[in-house]
Amino acid sequence: MEHLLEEFLNYLAVERGLSKNTIAAYGTDLEHFIGRMEKIGITDINKIKRQDITGYMLYLKDSGIGSNSISRALVAIKMFYRFLVQEHLAREDASGVIESPKLIRGLPDVLNVDEVDKLLAGPDLRDDTGIRDKAALELMYASGMRVSEIVELTREGVNLDVGFIKCRGKGDKERVVPIGKKAKEAVVRYIEKARPHFIKGKDIPQLFVSRLGRKVSRQTFWKMIKKYTKLARIKKEITPHTLRHSFATHLLEHGADLRVVQEMLGHSDISTTQLYTHIDRTRLKSIHKQFHPRA
Repeated sequence: MEHLLEEFLNYLAVERGLSKNTIAAYGTDLEHFIGRMEKIGITDINKIKRQDITGYMLYLKDSGIGSNSISRALVAIKMFYRFLVQEHLAREDASGVIESPKLIRGLPDVLNVDEVDKLLAGPDLRDDTGIRDKAALELMYASGMRVSEIVELTREGVNLDVGFIKCRGKGDKERVVPIGKKAKEAVVRYIEKARPHFIKGKDIPQLFVSRLGRKVSRQTFWKMIKKYTKLARIKKEITPHTLRHSFATHLLEHGADLRVVQEMLGHSDISTTQLYTHIDRTRLKSIHKQFHPRA
């Protein structure tokens, strides 16, 4: 069954154009599924029955696996079978009548505007690294970029005359997002004052560069966020994605259209963006409970 999995993953990369991270997640889930089937003596894809897949779901649950992870595993199995049947590599779709439970998605932490201000005030602008960090934080909050996108953002992808950035998101899809005055000022300062000291005359396409003259890694951005969260004395669990969540939430709170926010975030499905309307409703309920005399 391993060679079938390999063909499926190639299909996801070449024909579906999914990101490396997404393909790796499908691969991990399906390797685990195939390994379990082999452990119970099933080595032929056509010998797997619906009850075997249901049994696998129960096995995951009994192993203490969370509902989100179980749902994701079933989605991977369903996609795998759909591909196999389509390519005549399996006789029937054994997962066909098994219902996919909806993912139970927790509401992500978001920063309020005051917390964002404190976080963005953290970098020391007397230092080249501080200038770079300030530009990165301002840009992440101004654009809602994923950390994977800001790592790969190129110098050419930033149009400071017009005030837009061009980045590549999941599935290698390109989108253009406007940035505001504060982010533009921070990026200009970084490009003019700090970046030349980092690149030392080298031709590096990525906008954000380390002191060693290499593109900044995801881990560096994670450490950066942790550092300035601590400086700002923010008690919430903050990640680079928190700025993306805060970007979307604050836009919707101030009346932005959901479809526009979807486009700026690069979501292919608007139901993903609708998560932020739930955050906003939760905030409104909290305010109502706090201030209404009969709440």
